[in-house]
Amino acid sequence: MPYYECVFIARQDVSAPQVDALTDHFSKVIEENGGSVAKREYWGLRSLSYRIRKNRKGHYVLLDIDAPSAAIEEVGRQMGINEDIIRHMTVRVEELKPGPSQIMLSRASRSDERGDSG
Repeated sequence: MPYYECVFIARQDVSAPQVDALTDHFSKVIEENGGSVAKREYWGLRSLSYRIRKNRKGHYVLLDIDAPSAAIEEVGRQMGINEDIIRHMTVRVEELKPGPSQIMLSRASRSDERGDSG
């Protein structure tokens, strides 16, 4: 099956547990359509480059997906319908990279430079 990376941005006034519930819902849709989620990362509440639907910030989530195209189309359709999702993008990739994404690595290096623990 082809591999995909999907990033979606949820509204800023949605809580982190609600974002986790959204991620669980989209993972379930993928699994029901014959795919699997290899990795999921919550990147946190981050500032947007420009306002989107009156939002200045958003909760970013990354999903690494191994699924048929029908599952990706269904998830994209449901993300488009959901009012809590302000943007989403899914890209087909040749392979899924193991380990944390570049965003998580840069966050870890910033906390190491400041001397933060955990």
